[in-house]
Amino acid sequence: MGEVRVPAGALWGAQTARAVENFPISGLHAHPAFVDATVRVKLAAARANARLGLLPRPKARAIEAAAREVLAGRWRDHFVVDVFQAGAGTSHNMNVNEVLANRATELLGGRRGAERLVDPNDDVNMAQSTNDVVPTAIRLAALELAPEVVDALAALARTFEAKARRWDRVVKAGRTHLMDATPIRLGQEVSGWAGALSTAAGRVRDALPELSVLGLGGTAVGTGLNAHPRYRALVVEELERLTGVPLTPAPNPFYAMQSLAPFVALSGALRIAALELLRIGGDVRLLGSGPNTGLGELRLPPVQPGSSIMPGKVNPSMAEMLAMVSYQVIGLDSAVAWAASGGQLELNVMMPLVAHDLCHALQILAAGVRAFDLRCARGLEADVDRARHFADRTVSLATALAPRLGYARAAEIVKTSVATGRSIVEVAVELGGLAPAEARRLLDPGKLTGPGRG
Repeated sequence: MGEVRVPAGALWGAQTARAVENFPISGLHAHPAFVDATVRVKLAAARANARLGLLPRPKARAIEAAAREVLAGRWRDHFVVDVFQAGAGTSHNMNVNEVLANRATELLGGRRGAERLVDPNDDVNMAQSTNDVVPTAIRLAALELAPEVVDALAALARTFEAKARRWDRVVKAGRTHLMDATPIRLGQEVSGWAGALSTAAGRVRDALPELSVLGLGGTAVGTGLNAHPRYRALVVEELERLTGVPLTPAPNPFYAMQSLAPFVALSGALRIAALELLRIGGDVRLLGSGPNTGLGELRLPPVQPGSSIMPGKVNPSMAEMLAMVSYQVIGLDSAVAWAASGGQLELNVMMPLVAHDLCHALQILAAGVRAFDLRCARGLEADVDRARHFADRTVSLATALAPRLGYARAAEIVKTSVATGRSIVEVAVELGGLAPAEARRLLDPGKLTGPGRG
């Protein structure tokens, strides 16, 4: 393809340089977790190939030393390929190969560039193909990042569980269709949030085991061409040592290389979590609306001024942030799903997009949930008097009259109450023929928050 210019100080080489020239698209580079995962694959491969006698020990040790430098945080600015690049991630794979080869050369006393002592293809990429390295790296990156999402969701669930216990005696109006419904305790309502988040954490956790099944060793199309027959087991064994995560070779390497379904499953679990967070965060915003003209049943902790023009205004900033994070996660999931459908025959070439979007979704969802938990959920307070105010005035108190007076008579009491502004208790005495004490007993909001008939 002719000559290509590589900056003198670059650890990367010609293939990376061509990718930089070809793909000046977004300015976004590979997620650090994806870079680290790819580097771990290279380190494990060097060890395995050295054990097999195929890679000289000095080269293997130099590649491992270079890899450990990257994993320690060095040379981050040498991973320069845009997220939107050639299919499958060949440019990313070669960026990593070239950085490790040049740095390993330096560690052996050589010079980076044309005189390097370690070759990016023959040595660093030995027994590998982009086609089995990249899906493995995505798996490892997801296995690293996903537990933080699980922990964040579970922690937020625990926060709401504690709030639910604390608020178990706070009676409020229920609302369905955003209209008056029968009374409910604030603790009951919030316990539903806790249950949703705990279940969401479980869904993410349940998506992880399939990611630990690796197609590494399949090389180009799953057959293992150019890899030693024992390499597959050895390289997965080395990766398991490096990551501390139980890993197994894929029983069917062709499936592992053709399909991105495991990533779709994890991304889908993140999408469901985001949908639940949108709903719960929206409820927090509604219940905290006001302070004088909204529902005002919750008091949200103030974290920053809410307006550049209206003095004293405080907004539900953390819930708004959580909504934006959730929208982004849902959009990323859509991109992952479409990318997963874009594979043909032995390979899905859309993996670079999946790698970036899945890592990004995992990162921002964990961070967003943690921030919302710390700066909003834990500081929520109930306005007990305001909650009781609405509980006493919901017209759906009349539901408790239906077993005694019938649905039609109870509906007439509701209509009269709404039309006249008089309380349900007062109208029930007038139109239902109930004694005042009986009406108050039947329509006590606190007694209507559990099963049974009045």
